[in-house]
Amino acid sequence: MPADEVTTRHRVLIVDDDESMRLLLARTLTEGLKAEVQLAGTCEQALRLAETYAYDAILLDLLMPGTGGYRLLLEIRRSTPNAATPVIIVSQVNDQEAIDSCLAAGANACHLKPVKRAELLETVKGQLAPRRKTSAG
Repeated sequence: MPADEVTTRHRVLIVDDDESMRLLLARTLTEGLKAEVQLAGTCEQALRLAETYAYDAILLDLLMPGTGGYRLLLEIRRSTPNAATPVIIVSQVNDQEAIDSCLAAGANACHLKPVKRAELLETVKGQLAPRRKTSAG
C-alpha cells in the first residue's frame, strides 16, 4: 500500500485578485494533485495566511492591487514559515526582466496566463517532489 498516497495531502496557497482565476487554479490543483487549497484575494490576506500557516507551495499573481505580488514575494521570503516554500508565479506579466527579478527574489517558476493545466501541474509536482523525498526519509 503506497503510504504517501494515504498520508500526503499537499497544502497550497493560491493568491490572485481575480476570483474566477483563483477558483480555476483551485480546481486544477484539487483535481490534479488532490491538494488542499487556501485562497487569498489580496496581498494583505495572503501575507496573514503565509505568516500563520506553512504551505507546500504558493501560486502567486504579480498584478495584485495594494503592495503587489512582487513585494508580497519579498515579504514571504523575508520572515515567514514559508521562507523556503516553492513559489510559482502565475501572471499575465510577459516581461522577461520582471520574470528574472521574481526568480532572483526567490520565485521557483513562472507560468503565463492563460495557464496550461498540464504544464502547471507538472511544475507544482516538480516543486513538491524534493519535500516529499526529505520528509519520507
